[in-house]
Amino acid sequence: MKAKCDMGFFLKYLANFLLPRVLDICIIGVALIFTTPLHAEKNNPHLSLKLEVKRSIKLGNNYLLGQGNENGSWSDDKHPAITALVLTAFQRDPNSRPGDTQGAIDKGLNWLLSLQKPDGGIYTEGLANYNTATSIMALLASGHEDYAPAILRARSFLVGQQTDWGKGNEDDNPYDGGVGYGGTYKHSDMSNTHLALEAIYHTRQLALDNGAEGQSTLDWESALTFISRCQNLTETNDQEWATDDPEEKGGFVYFPSSSKAGEKPLKDGKTALRSYGSMTYAGLLSLIYVELDADDPRVTAALAWLAENFSVEDNPGLEKQGLFYYYQVMAKSLAASGRHTLTTAEGKEIDWRMELGKKLVSTQGADGSWKNETSRWWENDPILTTAYAVLALEQLYATM
Repeated sequence: MKAKCDMGFFLKYLANFLLPRVLDICIIGVALIFTTPLHAEKNNPHLSLKLEVKRSIKLGNNYLLGQGNENGSWSDDKHPAITALVLTAFQRDPNSRPGDTQGAIDKGLNWLLSLQKPDGGIYTEGLANYNTATSIMALLASGHEDYAPAILRARSFLVGQQTDWGKGNEDDNPYDGGVGYGGTYKHSDMSNTHLALEAIYHTRQLALDNGAEGQSTLDWESALTFISRCQNLTETNDQEWATDDPEEKGGFVYFPSSSKAGEKPLKDGKTALRSYGSMTYAGLLSLIYVELDADDPRVTAALAWLAENFSVEDNPGLEKQGLFYYYQVMAKSLAASGRHTLTTAEGKEIDWRMELGKKLVSTQGADGSWKNETSRWWENDPILTTAYAVLALEQLYATM
């Protein structure tokens, strides 16, 4: 009888006192688990845009998925860089990928590998450095160890393309230290240099992990000399054409002695090479890859020019030419810099992620693609421009 009373008391205690408190503790625990990130998300000023960007990425990649060629390539299969850009966009997608995407990725990566030459380069008829550097980034994005030997051979090819026109003399030629297209395009340029540095920089650890540290290494000091010779900054550029004209100071040109944005006569009788947007972002990214300090005058001057000339309507200095290339390199360089804003001389804060994200989301076509009506540098190809736009958005999304 006593046992029944004790058991009844225990059950009553369990029901009326202990169980509600256990439930309270569980509820509090669940709340702590789920409300903290939700609270953080609610305080994120980019939350709405982040959701739009994610959807836009999905639509863009769905468009690209439907544009592939039977052999695993995209667009013109004479230029594997376009396929590489598409594959990189697929592999960086924050959305759950459709089931057939992985098959397209595998087929595309195998197509890239089929193009690898005995010298390690991944190319067909030309533009060897551009195609190889871009292909390395696509292969690296897969994370597959099986691709390591091919990546390292391609990396070694790129390192070997660094120019030394003086053949051992100290940077006596303005093109020394940079990388060009290769083949008949012999001179170095800022575009190929930043792409080569990107691929070489991001594969350094892979080289160490696979015992390839003994392979030829890039001359980073010489690379910095070339980069500096592409910037309008007399403090660090020893070329006669360099200027500190307020409208040009800190910006970059295509290569020493040439700017795609043309020339500008100065009051002192000199002729300046005009700085322009896409190459200035490429220059900033290159300065990051050579690991200059954030307060180095080359870095601060580049950021100052970019702030004063910020635009998502045009590629500053070139209007609509190369606009989507510009969007991609803007997102890459500013994400790599860790900066969420640019600040003008007057103290105006530019939220570049908001500006670029809104522009790309609002200009996406109903089919998920982006188009540039200005055809220069192949940007009349919606596959190329869509890949550029998706990659830019994926960089944005990763920082939000």
